[in-house]
Amino acid sequence: QVQLVESGGGSVQAGGSLRLSCTASGYRYYSNCMGWFRQAPGKEREGVATIYTSDGTTYYADSVRGRFTISRDNANKDTVYLQMNSLKPEDTAMYYCARREPYTGGRCPDGSGLYRYWGQGTQVTVSS
Repeated sequence: QVQLVESGGGSVQAGGSLRLSCTASGYRYYSNCMGWFRQAPGKEREGVATIYTSDGTTYYADSVRGRFTISRDNANKDTVYLQMNSLKPEDTAMYYCARREPYTGGRCPDGSGLYRYWGQGTQVTVSS
């Protein structure tokens, strides 16, 4: 059974930075998509960034493009990161890591319904 464990959330002031980590275990397929999603109270879960771990193809939501960076750990291919810079109060949400496998290539989807495996979530709070 695939398990995803996130870490790195916390509270920061606007303009600050955080880095989230997600480590996968128990998976069967090396070719996969990893994504970061977030959900604020009263809002739907939205895709923030995705990465096709085989070739590094990435996707970013318009709201975070230029501020957030998703990456894979080349030494430990089980881990992906979300570097979040220039954080804004509207980035406040529970952030979830998700995995879709197997995946044959191209840009990974950003729809949460297309990911089967989910982490427990890590809270990010940005104060003004």
